[in-house]
Amino acid sequence: MSIPVIINLVLFAGLIVFLTRFRRPKHSLSRQVLYGLVAGLAFGFGLQFAYGSGSETILGTLEWTNVVGTSYINLLMMIVMPLVLIMMIAAVVRMREVASLGKIGGSVVGMLIGMTMIAALVGILMANTFGLTAEGLTEGARELARAETLLSRQGSMSDLGLADMLVRFIPNNIFHDLTGARPTSVIAVVIFGVLFGIAALLVSAEDPARGKSIESFIETAKAIIMKLVHMVMSLTPYGILALMTKVVASSNAADILNLVSFIVASYIAIAIMFGVHGILLRLNGVSVGNYFRKVWPVLTFAFGSRSSAATIPLNVETQIEELGVPQPIANLSATFGATIGQNGCAGIYPAMLATMVAPTMGIDPMSVAFIVKLVLIVAISSLGIAGVGGGATFAALVVLPAMGFPVTIAALLISIEPLIDMARTALNVNGSMTAGVLTGRFLKDVVEGGDVAEPQAASAD
Repeated sequence: MSIPVIINLVLFAGLIVFLTRFRRPKHSLSRQVLYGLVAGLAFGFGLQFAYGSGSETILGTLEWTNVVGTSYINLLMMIVMPLVLIMMIAAVVRMREVASLGKIGGSVVGMLIGMTMIAALVGILMANTFGLTAEGLTEGARELARAETLLSRQGSMSDLGLADMLVRFIPNNIFHDLTGARPTSVIAVVIFGVLFGIAALLVSAEDPARGKSIESFIETAKAIIMKLVHMVMSLTPYGILALMTKVVASSNAADILNLVSFIVASYIAIAIMFGVHGILLRLNGVSVGNYFRKVWPVLTFAFGSRSSAATIPLNVETQIEELGVPQPIANLSATFGATIGQNGCAGIYPAMLATMVAPTMGIDPMSVAFIVKLVLIVAISSLGIAGVGGGATFAALVVLPAMGFPVTIAALLISIEPLIDMARTALNVNGSMTAGVLTGRFLKDVVEGGDVAEPQAASAD
């Protein structure tokens, strides 16, 4: 280990110590996360300025700072499946009526898919407004290597129809899915949790005494899981520090400048969709300012981690404790939102790519037939997109072949993928929370016998 790397690691350790000073009651988690974000940005830019992009010193430094970031991600991923399973079982047992669960699930999924269709329209609009096209993109060695990999995967992805996607949701080995081995493992665990909860309800109906024992056990398990979640969440500022350091220090300025138009168009599209979420919330009596202040830590972590799945614990906790969303709705919106109807990865991104490719295939990207077909395909393909970094590429592998387009354009954008993916992930997560808050408003008479607390951040102005 070189002397410069050691010095950098000492500075990084100093930043961690600095952040520990804010672990006091007067400093909220959102403020601590903000400090971690700013510190990570500053440290990452400092490394770029001092050593230059891609230097051995930066790589050596990131090798060790990634220990903090990756460990934090691993801890979150560790609790995702237990959290989803226990919370879903608890939600069903508390609801007592299977019909209510169906109404909630249908509402959440409908909103997620609907917002994804709007996101696809926004993506098409931005690509056309900026005149983006697949012609003229530089194919470097890295991009060509990535293109070969994507082409090898295109065959298997393009053969997946709606029926195949739905079948993938059903677990055939719950222990296998508890390891997160499949892109649809989260949904499979949700389905198992729902079925397990229904079975528990039936047992309770047959034997009330045993039903009380079941409910007591589940509530105890839920309390333990939530305590574990709180323990891991307390590490968020340090995880954000490491993650943002990696993102900024490893960015290639030259690659970013070459594709700056696509970056700008993508971020404007993402900003528009955040605005759409805000409008939907405001139309339903939600204070948009209060809402975004409450969800800031969740969006910040999603931005840094690039993983909707890893954000599930913080998502659920924030919806329940900060937004006042009933537990069953929070569970379903957070878990479904990690793999269904992702506004950024499954909506905006593949729609923009398809619109860029269309002119090279002799298709008018502004034609009604093209837009309608693309939006419908995006809506269908958004079922089951993996909520992890790279999920947008998976979405492109499904949408582009379904439109009859080549997938190599996804490889040509690999240099800037992480930069855009951060904002896309934050949008995905915000979409799931928006669906949760709105569903809580629409179905407040369904959950817990109609006795649903009004969301703290959802009060009217």
